[in-house]
Amino acid sequence: MAATTRGSLLEDQWREILSVHARTMCEIDRALHPHGLGASDFEVLDILASATATEPGEQCRVHNIAGRVHLSQSALSRLIGRLEKDGLVERNVCQEDRRGVWVALTEKGRDLHSEVLPLQRAVLARMLNG
Repeated sequence: MAATTRGSLLEDQWREILSVHARTMCEIDRALHPHGLGASDFEVLDILASATATEPGEQCRVHNIAGRVHLSQSALSRLIGRLEKDGLVERNVCQEDRRGVWVALTEKGRDLHSEVLPLQRAVLARMLNG
Protein backbone atom coordinates (compact mmCIF):
# COMPACT_ATOMS: atom_id res chain seq x y z
CA MET A 1 0.00 0.00 0.00
CA ALA A 2 2.76 2.47 0.90
CA ALA A 3 4.54 1.96 -2.44
CA THR A 4 1.27 2.60 -4.30
CA THR A 5 0.64 5.81 -2.35
CA ARG A 6 4.22 6.97 -2.92
CA GLY A 7 3.96 6.14 -6.63
CA SER A 8 0.71 8.06 -6.86
CA LEU A 9 2.25 11.05 -5.09
CA LEU A 10 5.21 11.03 -7.48
CA GLU A 11 2.87 10.78 -10.47
CA ASP A 12 0.81 13.68 -9.14
CA GLN A 13 3.94 15.80 -8.62
CA TRP A 14 5.20 14.92 -12.10
CA ARG A 15 1.87 15.81 -13.69
CA GLU A 16 1.82 19.12 -11.83
CA ILE A 17 5.31 19.95 -13.12
CA LEU A 18 4.21 19.14 -16.68
CA SER A 19 1.06 21.21 -16.23
CA VAL A 20 2.93 24.26 -14.93
CA HIS A 21 5.42 23.94 -17.79
CA ALA A 22 2.68 23.68 -20.44
CA ARG A 23 0.69 26.62 -19.02
CA THR A 24 3.84 28.75 -18.72
CA MET A 25 4.96 28.00 -22.29
CA CYS A 26 1.48 28.92 -23.58
CA GLU A 27 1.54 32.20 -21.67
CA ILE A 28 5.01 33.04 -22.99
CA ASP A 29 3.81 32.23 -26.51
CA ARG A 30 0.85 34.60 -26.05
CA ALA A 31 3.01 37.41 -24.67
CA LEU A 32 5.63 37.13 -27.43
CA HIS A 33 3.37 36.39 -30.41
CA PRO A 34 2.77 40.10 -31.22
CA HIS A 35 6.55 40.40 -31.58
CA GLY A 36 6.79 37.47 -33.99
CA LEU A 37 8.32 35.07 -31.48
CA GLY A 38 7.31 31.94 -29.68
CA ALA A 39 8.64 30.58 -26.40
CA SER A 40 11.24 28.35 -28.10
CA ASP A 41 12.39 31.20 -30.35
CA PHE A 42 12.88 33.37 -27.29
CA GLU A 43 14.74 30.60 -25.48
CA VAL A 44 17.33 30.39 -28.26
CA LEU A 45 17.71 34.17 -28.40
CA ASP A 46 18.04 34.28 -24.61
CA ILE A 47 20.74 31.58 -24.58
CA LEU A 48 22.65 33.45 -27.29
CA ALA A 49 22.24 36.78 -25.50
CA SER A 50 23.47 35.42 -22.17
CA ALA A 51 26.34 33.50 -23.76
CA THR A 52 27.51 36.59 -25.62
CA ALA A 53 26.69 39.23 -22.98
CA THR A 54 30.33 39.93 -22.20
CA GLU A 55 31.50 39.74 -25.82
CA PRO A 56 28.87 40.97 -28.31
CA GLY A 57 29.40 39.29 -31.65
CA GLU A 58 30.64 36.07 -30.06
CA GLN A 59 29.12 32.88 -31.36
CA CYS A 60 27.73 29.68 -29.84
CA ARG A 61 27.87 26.23 -31.35
CA VAL A 62 24.47 24.82 -32.24
CA HIS A 63 25.47 21.66 -30.38
CA ASN A 64 25.81 23.69 -27.14
CA ILE A 65 22.41 25.33 -27.65
CA ALA A 66 20.83 21.92 -28.25
CA GLY A 67 21.95 20.83 -24.82
CA ARG A 68 20.01 23.69 -23.22
CA VAL A 69 16.70 23.70 -25.11
CA HIS A 70 14.15 20.94 -25.17
CA LEU A 71 14.05 20.45 -28.93
CA SER A 72 15.35 17.75 -31.21
CA GLN A 73 18.41 18.60 -33.28
CA SER A 74 16.27 18.88 -36.43
CA ALA A 75 13.64 21.08 -34.73
CA LEU A 76 16.40 23.33 -33.39
CA SER A 77 17.96 23.56 -36.84
CA ARG A 78 14.61 24.59 -38.37
CA LEU A 79 14.05 27.14 -35.59
CA ILE A 80 17.50 28.65 -36.13
CA GLY A 81 16.77 28.72 -39.87
CA ARG A 82 13.61 30.77 -39.22
CA LEU A 83 15.48 33.13 -36.89
CA GLU A 84 18.18 33.54 -39.54
CA LYS A 85 15.57 34.22 -42.25
CA ASP A 86 14.09 36.92 -39.98
CA GLY A 87 17.53 38.48 -39.58
CA LEU A 88 17.78 37.74 -35.85
CA VAL A 89 20.75 35.35 -35.96
CA GLU A 90 23.46 34.41 -38.39
CA ARG A 91 25.01 30.99 -38.89
CA ASN A 92 28.56 30.12 -39.88
CA VAL A 93 30.29 26.80 -40.46
CA CYS A 94 33.02 26.07 -37.93
CA GLN A 95 36.35 26.31 -39.76
CA GLU A 96 38.07 23.83 -37.42
CA ASP A 97 35.30 21.23 -37.68
CA ARG A 98 33.20 21.53 -40.85
CA ARG A 99 30.42 19.54 -39.16
CA GLY A 100 29.99 22.22 -36.50
CA VAL A 101 27.81 25.28 -36.94
CA TRP A 102 28.19 28.57 -35.07
CA VAL A 103 25.27 30.90 -34.36
CA ALA A 104 25.40 34.55 -33.31
CA LEU A 105 22.79 37.18 -32.56
CA THR A 106 22.56 39.99 -35.05
CA GLU A 107 22.01 43.55 -33.87
CA LYS A 108 18.33 43.14 -34.80
CA GLY A 109 18.19 39.94 -32.73
CA ARG A 110 19.85 41.59 -29.74
CA ASP A 111 17.43 44.55 -29.95
CA LEU A 112 14.36 42.28 -30.17
CA HIS A 113 15.62 40.16 -27.29
CA SER A 114 16.05 43.28 -25.14
CA GLU A 115 12.55 44.45 -26.07
CA VAL A 116 10.77 41.19 -25.18
CA LEU A 117 12.91 40.08 -22.22
CA PRO A 118 10.75 41.98 -19.68
CA LEU A 119 7.61 40.37 -21.14
CA GLN A 120 8.99 36.85 -20.79
CA ARG A 121 10.31 37.51 -17.28
CA ALA A 122 6.93 38.96 -16.22
CA VAL A 123 5.19 35.77 -17.41
CA LEU A 124 7.70 33.65 -15.48
CA ALA A 125 7.17 35.71 -12.34
CA ARG A 126 3.38 35.50 -12.63
CA MET A 127 3.26 31.78 -13.44
CA LEU A 128 5.97 30.50 -11.11
CA ASN A 129 5.52 32.75 -8.09
CA GLY A 130 1.89 31.90 -7.61
